[in-house]
Amino acid sequence: MTNQELQQLVERISLESFGKPFRHRAWFNARLRTTGGRYQFKDHSIEINPKMLTDYGEATLVGIIKHELCHYHLHLAGQSGQHRTRAFRELLQQVGGLRFAPAPKQAQPKPRRWQLYVCQHCGQKYYRARRIDVSKMVCGRCHGRLVWQKTVVAVQRPR
Repeated sequence: MTNQELQQLVERISLESFGKPFRHRAWFNARLRTTGGRYQFKDHSIEINPKMLTDYGEATLVGIIKHELCHYHLHLAGQSGQHRTRAFRELLQQVGGLRFAPAPKQAQPKPRRWQLYVCQHCGQKYYRARRIDVSKMVCGRCHGRLVWQKTVVAVQRPR
């Protein structure tokens, strides 16, 4: 869905659910991480987290849009659009908006490359993210000589 399609969707939902037009800007903001959407008091724009559409579908997106439109219409009517007010909660319940947005799904961590070094004397293993100069570094346990063994690909540092 593009920003233009989102704008049309918000305008349609505003007319159908609230009976009032939405005359400002609605757009996707990929920088939103922990919230589903945001209403800006200064310019009356609505920003929506695009992950709400990709991760949870259009039904959740519509619920979030209704939530932000509750802020919008209450603010333009001169009332407080805060979550704790009775007017906000009643309007949100009337239009069927979401009270809370679902938590964004966490991205899977990328595997990293770990360098494995082994002490020649005691066999102690050392995993490092970066290569080290074995002519300067020694084993912390017995002060023996370290030897680079191999590169290991893993999400976390191997044990």
